[in-house]
Amino acid sequence: MEYHRPVLLEETVDGLNIHPDGVYVDVTFGGGGHSKEILNRLSEKGKLIAFDQDKDALRNVIDDNRFLLVNENFRFLKRFLRFYGHKLVDGILGDFGVSSHQFDIAERGFSTRFEADLDMRMNQGSAFSAYDVVNKYEEAQLRGVLFQYGELRAAAGMARVIVDARAQEPIKSSDQLKKALGRFLPKHRENKILAQIYQAIRIEVNQELEALKEFLIQTEDVLRPGGRLSLISYHSLEDRLVKRFMRNGLFEGEVEKDVFGRAEVPFKPVGKFIIPSEKEIKENSRARSAKLRIAEKL
Repeated sequence: MEYHRPVLLEETVDGLNIHPDGVYVDVTFGGGGHSKEILNRLSEKGKLIAFDQDKDALRNVIDDNRFLLVNENFRFLKRFLRFYGHKLVDGILGDFGVSSHQFDIAERGFSTRFEADLDMRMNQGSAFSAYDVVNKYEEAQLRGVLFQYGELRAAAGMARVIVDARAQEPIKSSDQLKKALGRFLPKHRENKILAQIYQAIRIEVNQELEALKEFLIQTEDVLRPGGRLSLISYHSLEDRLVKRFMRNGLFEGEVEKDVFGRAEVPFKPVGKFIIPSEKEIKENSRARSAKLRIAEKL
């Protein structure tokens, strides 16, 4: 089974505008597809540092003396780059979301296709899982997670039903969760609504948006002037953060301007966002919601 098929492979690596002797970072190593393409474009003097918090990704380590794999969340980007002697780098690639491997391994609990324990941990060493969100969060917390991260209009009713169901017995599996929420899952929309529910819980379990914000802020410090960010998002919550940060270095509001109306911003977007071709989506359905944005450090 293929571990993970890289999305927008050529376009994302092209976006880095690679200098053969440069130092680059792939913060979402996964199956190593993007990393291998970066290494193909580097000289013997070039370096690539990759990050992945999932220990399963370690099996894909690349045997190349120009390559280093850090088994950590990319929210610790700056700390580990400095630890390994790289204060500044020439480009950073990120392909966010869940890998094909994580979706396809039933016991990881990421996919709505399988009966599995409630897990959804990207870092399997973490003690906090989907079980904790579903069974231990107060009703108001659950409502907030489902509404904010799943964008579910029925979030309040769903939270109430989950609290009532778990009062009878703990909700340990995906089937129990689906059964509890059955009246919110009409057949013609069941898969879409379940995907939104799973997305919401997964984002909360892995603190995905908080980690993304922390990562983006650090890129301003570790990228050289002229260095590139090349980042793929898969849902509007991620893409909104990436888009706003690339535009003005903020996640909300507008940057302050001086008396001449000039604003000092850390990045400039490069071109428009890029989406996969119909051919790529046909070959890899998981590419269908991908959106690539590129920016250059000023």
